[in-house]
Amino acid sequence: MKHLKSLREYIDALKEIGEIQEIDQEVDWNLEIGAIIRRSYDLKAPAPLFNNIKDIEKGFRVLGAPGGVSRQQGLYLSRIAISLGLNPHASGQEIIEGLAGAHKKTPIPPKLLEIGPCKENILLGDQVDLFRLPTPLIHDGDGGRFINTFGTVIVQTPDGKWTNWSIARVMILDKNRMVGIVAPAQHLGKIHAMWKEIGKPTPFALALGVEPIIPFVSGMPIPDWVNESDFIGGYLGEPIEVVQCETVNLQVPATAEIVIEGMLSDTETAPEGPMGEYAGYIWLGNVSNKPVYHVTAMTYRNDAILPVVAAGEPIEEDHTAWGLPAAAEALHELREQGLPVTMCYIPLETAVHWLVVSMARDWRDKTNLNTEQLIQKIAKILFKSHLGFGIPKVLLMEDDVDPTNTAEVVWAYATRCHPGTGEVLFPNESMANLPVYLRSDEKRIFMATKAIYNCLTQDEWTVGHTPSRVNFRRAWPTEIQERVLSNWHSYGYQ
Repeated sequence: MKHLKSLREYIDALKEIGEIQEIDQEVDWNLEIGAIIRRSYDLKAPAPLFNNIKDIEKGFRVLGAPGGVSRQQGLYLSRIAISLGLNPHASGQEIIEGLAGAHKKTPIPPKLLEIGPCKENILLGDQVDLFRLPTPLIHDGDGGRFINTFGTVIVQTPDGKWTNWSIARVMILDKNRMVGIVAPAQHLGKIHAMWKEIGKPTPFALALGVEPIIPFVSGMPIPDWVNESDFIGGYLGEPIEVVQCETVNLQVPATAEIVIEGMLSDTETAPEGPMGEYAGYIWLGNVSNKPVYHVTAMTYRNDAILPVVAAGEPIEEDHTAWGLPAAAEALHELREQGLPVTMCYIPLETAVHWLVVSMARDWRDKTNLNTEQLIQKIAKILFKSHLGFGIPKVLLMEDDVDPTNTAEVVWAYATRCHPGTGEVLFPNESMANLPVYLRSDEKRIFMATKAIYNCLTQDEWTVGHTPSRVNFRRAWPTEIQERVLSNWHSYGYQ
């Protein structure tokens, strides 16, 4: 486990494996940066680091695609793996098992320092000007410049017993105000509701450009009242280092590139959106009122770096930094309930709309459940949890299929899910309101129908009368496979 303690250490690690593209040519914050980031996703190219931004004072920089995927052989998930302290060649299964296993480790609270790099520049009150930062207008059609696409919003309950680190989109309103989504079912929304109940605004800190592991746990749907900072410390085996904020009673990662502090209003709202989002769509003209963030302080490092995600069609950080940790949480929760689940995975290409759950092939013997009973149990565990808020469709299959291989998952779904009985529906479940297939009434109440797709072997099949896969590894004897592989080049193949 290698703990990278700053965004800059992370960038250096990416440079070593060819996953950073420095851009010294002047680029425009108005759409050009967003377009370059999007193109880098499409090509699975190195993460762009913009060093020269039009109309922005020298020194401020932007890192695009901080958690994207790579086209380099063996390094597909390298940015995610390195962020989590793993070998850059780590597989999807290793990443999921690592995050799920962190629940078994003893939490370690953060270590408070007197000072940290994020305090190199301190602006208070009227000195704050959010437009000094290199925040891009990302998509054509966005309602404004979204300053938070990969940063961590930090809030704490009024009694101080729960400190939550999460990711939520935030848009600049003017020089010292921001506005953003505060979903009632999400942790930010729950804590904000506690402050509203006592008639007070919510103290907040927005930490941008933090240690690379932090966004992946900020996007992980761990249970209520669990501190992400402590969870990360347990995962790493050592504490995250933090410093005290200037104007609110919160602590932030000491090496953060930029920290914005203030109060999230309990009464004031302002128009927010639209924004190109993780499902791959933008609702042009879709503007709604959201709570206003009043900024009281801004601190930042010299030559500060703002991480930026250009959300949209897969694959981008909504699908890696949210999807992969969500799959890990599903794996942990299902195993905690005694189910012989071998892997959970959210195929990155599905834009966090599919969760694949694979069962040990002898799951019936281990659980004494039939298929219907298993489906109902899984639905109760997943759809009633914090995790389930963002997962609309579950594909359930045995582990002769690798859930991290999207081609295998698509084949198994197409060939194993019965058109008449394979879809089991669960109406009136809590649901995020961003998927485009939702009706307006469903979006308004954050409720919708969810589904589990049964791709399991049928209960009536008996041992010896079960179909097996026909592929190179299964349909020929080992000696024939070895002969073919050893002679491959002599056959004339390159």
